[in-house]
Amino acid sequence: MDRRPESRYYLLIMRIGIDYIGVGVGAVITRSDGKVFLAKRGKAARNERHRWEFPGGSVEFGETLEHAVVREVREEYDFDIIVHRLLDVIDHILPHEHQHWVSSTFLCSYAGGVPRIMEPHKCDQIRWFAVDDIPRELLTSASLKSLADFEEQVAR
Repeated sequence: MDRRPESRYYLLIMRIGIDYIGVGVGAVITRSDGKVFLAKRGKAARNERHRWEFPGGSVEFGETLEHAVVREVREEYDFDIIVHRLLDVIDHILPHEHQHWVSSTFLCSYAGGVPRIMEPHKCDQIRWFAVDDIPRELLTSASLKSLADFEEQVAR
């Protein structure tokens, strides 16, 4: 990596997922009753605003994927999860929004706490859904792919 001062300025103005590929994580979180947790993206969401999604976010430098997904759920929804295994890896390419993400989605279970929206500018609603009641036509593209993998591997 170029470490000259003028290069550092360039790195500061680059945008994750837009100027370079972003690394993300997601969580398909289930409860003991079989319902799954979804969040509806808000007006300040990075992309696919006002669509339902499995929660997640960006991986920070030096962080494992598993730690990132636990941290993101805690920061954004104030509850705990247990990560069980990798469900899938999604190429989340959004040409119309000029974004490209690679996101690992994990199968997780609810472990405690009362879910609440911690970042209301980025999230409009949260809800537990029975798998058959998930509004598929309103899901983000990555969540739609992960839902299909969840149904194929786990739910049915």
